[in-house]
Amino acid sequence: MPVDILVGTQWGDEGKGKLIDVLTRDVDVVVRFQGGNNAGHTVEIGKERYVLHLVPSGIFRKGVKCIIGNGLVVDPVALVEEMKGLEERGVDTNQIELSNRAQMIFIYHKMADRLSEAGAKTKIGTTGRGIGPAYTDKMRRIGIRAIELKHPERLAELFRTECAKYNKLFAAAGAETVDVEAELAKVLAAAEKLAPRVCDTVYSLNAAIKANKKVLFEGAQGALLDIDHGTYPFVTSSNTISGGACTGGGVSPRAIRDIWGVIKAYTTRVGEGPFPTELFDASGENLRQRGREFGATTGRPRRCGWFDAVAARYACMVNGINKLAVTKLDVLDDLKQIAVCVGYRINGEVTDEFPASAAELEAAEPVLEYLPGWECDTTGATSYAQLPENAKKYLARMAELVDSSIGIVSVGPRRDQTFSAE
Repeated sequence: MPVDILVGTQWGDEGKGKLIDVLTRDVDVVVRFQGGNNAGHTVEIGKERYVLHLVPSGIFRKGVKCIIGNGLVVDPVALVEEMKGLEERGVDTNQIELSNRAQMIFIYHKMADRLSEAGAKTKIGTTGRGIGPAYTDKMRRIGIRAIELKHPERLAELFRTECAKYNKLFAAAGAETVDVEAELAKVLAAAEKLAPRVCDTVYSLNAAIKANKKVLFEGAQGALLDIDHGTYPFVTSSNTISGGACTGGGVSPRAIRDIWGVIKAYTTRVGEGPFPTELFDASGENLRQRGREFGATTGRPRRCGWFDAVAARYACMVNGINKLAVTKLDVLDDLKQIAVCVGYRINGEVTDEFPASAAELEAAEPVLEYLPGWECDTTGATSYAQLPENAKKYLARMAELVDSSIGIVSVGPRRDQTFSAE
């Protein structure tokens, strides 16, 4: 049962989409297991650049089944638009399956998300896509599942009922209310297109595993945004760590073989929340420009900083990562000296543990170790042997600090700029 999981080990934006695309050369099924269209996975194939939000990144491999699992919250209108965009560029979307247990996001979730963020004293930095409110409805057991896309009359009744509830809240807050019938028309149009793809993916996925098919779970966001293990409350609303694959896909932990962790050669973050190694000077701007660090979903500039080994080691531990894929090594090519965070100084005490308190993390000062740069172009390297010695030493130190081994190195955004670290 060759079932692998690939997750991000930082605050997202590590390059998971590209690595999923690379790893799917030998895979039969790719599964998204959590999150929603707040994710943005970028894949570059030749001169073509694609940004995926709900569709699994295996979509570019012919014959690979792409499952949108039960752990997601799915905006049906956005999913149809994403699929249409892919089809217009010649991508076959017929291999997509949508779990009948996935929760739906509707316009009232997005409106509630924006209203909540606008009125909050502490900004979380959400994307405004309705992710949090949809997961809230799921936990309150009032959410609408994808199975209803196959039953338009029942879907319409449920939609109208929920809109009425939300419109009372919006009106009380003096906010815009939902144009129920106009929005329902959009939902029903999307339902008609998606209904043939809605199925019980728990059965189809487990049948594939039983048939010894190769399955790859694709995580969204990153471990440090996990609702339980991330920098709470500055987190997303789902379990982004590897354990979420079992619940978000409906498979047994016994099926899992390898757990890949995608890790950037430096650290970035989008939105609010503590970030101990963040750089506010020219060095941070250099990383942002060289790394093209702008959100694939929001376009927001990412906050950039040195590699944080304390946070990454914690992420590797809670995920059980045994293989690392290091991305954007080439972004460091022009640096004479590279800093790495090996500990935090909090209230005068040095620790190598990642604190549960966001307030403590906010107060943390990074304890830095300096490594020599390589000051040469690595984007043309096609094997680990072709990397400069200082780049190899940097990678070795990263692996040592996070207590894992490196399996893949990426030196650019394209498929052909990725190679084995062995």
